[in-house]
Amino acid sequence: MAGIFERIAMVFRSKANKALDKAEDPRETLDYSYQKQLELLQNVRRGVADVATSRKRVELQASKLNQEVERLQSAAQRALESNREDLAREALTRKSGLQQQLVDLQAQHAQLQGEEEKLVRASSRLQAKVDAFRTRKETIKATYSAAEAQTRINEAFTGISEEMSDVGLAIQRAEDKTLELQARASAVDELIASGALEDSSGALNDVTRELDALAADASVESELAAMKAQLTGGPASRGQLNAPQQGAATQQSGAQPQYGSQEESGR
Repeated sequence: MAGIFERIAMVFRSKANKALDKAEDPRETLDYSYQKQLELLQNVRRGVADVATSRKRVELQASKLNQEVERLQSAAQRALESNREDLAREALTRKSGLQQQLVDLQAQHAQLQGEEEKLVRASSRLQAKVDAFRTRKETIKATYSAAEAQTRINEAFTGISEEMSDVGLAIQRAEDKTLELQARASAVDELIASGALEDSSGALNDVTRELDALAADASVESELAAMKAQLTGGPASRGQLNAPQQGAATQQSGAQPQYGSQEESGR
């Protein structure tokens, strides 16, 4: 069971990693990293300001203690001049306590000053790193944008992008449908020409085909009679000589004379 759960967890992690890689934009990641560095730099600067404030407060306290030490020194001197040794001793005792506090404040001031200098140096180094990162970030973002644009252009030219693939498929479907319609029209034309299908427009009906066939037969018979007369050497009659011309005229006029002769014979 443990192995199954581990495999399931690995599958989910791989799917999530793939989804994150697809959704991640390096430019946004760089901007986020730069923002975090700015926040860190701001925190360091705030620390420098806090340490400097503490150092300044210690300096003010030390200044007040120095003033109090000088006052007690003067008071002890005046008390001793007034033959008040007890008061002079009390003033010197207080002075000694203040001097011990002053020593402690000086040590604290030195420590704060050292911390402040460290933070200032760290802030300067971090500022230089942030500036360098900002320059590199902008360079990487510009390079990435250019590469992305070039990739889209190349995909558009080669037709492998999603948009161009959809356009290519639409064009292919249109071409296939056009070829299908052309093939169907050509097949219908062939069927009409062979007589398998009738033209509904009435351009070629049964009567017209029959009249055309009669006119063609009359023209062939007349021309054949003329050729026979030439072969026998006899003079061709006027009717035989004019027969081909009459046949041609009859063919051009839609074989109306033949149609009339059939009607008379029917009568």
